[in-house]
Amino acid sequence: MSDTRLPGPHLRRLKALGQILKPVVHVGKGGLTDAVVATVDQALTDHELIKVKFDALKEQKKELAPELATRTSSHVVQRVGHVVVLFRRNADSARHKVMLPGDAPKAAEVPPASDSDART
Repeated sequence: MSDTRLPGPHLRRLKALGQILKPVVHVGKGGLTDAVVATVDQALTDHELIKVKFDALKEQKKELAPELATRTSSHVVQRVGHVVVLFRRNADSARHKVMLPGDAPKAAEVPPASDSDART
């Protein structure tokens, strides 16, 4: 996990988006094995924002969630019950899946200017 904290507007947006997600990784009694960390890492690369459910080790989830974020270079967005939401921005801006406040819209999302706009 990076030392920088997510700005408030980004955190609010990510929490809202995280509510509708289904867990993509389940942590079992084996804990944070290399395989689990690799799966979380790949899911973050694919989706940027994921939900992880602790099916076992529920008493240790407060310690395991930040450790998982550190090992995957991600941020803990929120932890509710036995679920943690993690976020890691893709370094390639063309592969961003999550639009955060202040992000410029992609070229495909910007409507083309009409001729009438150019005359006024």
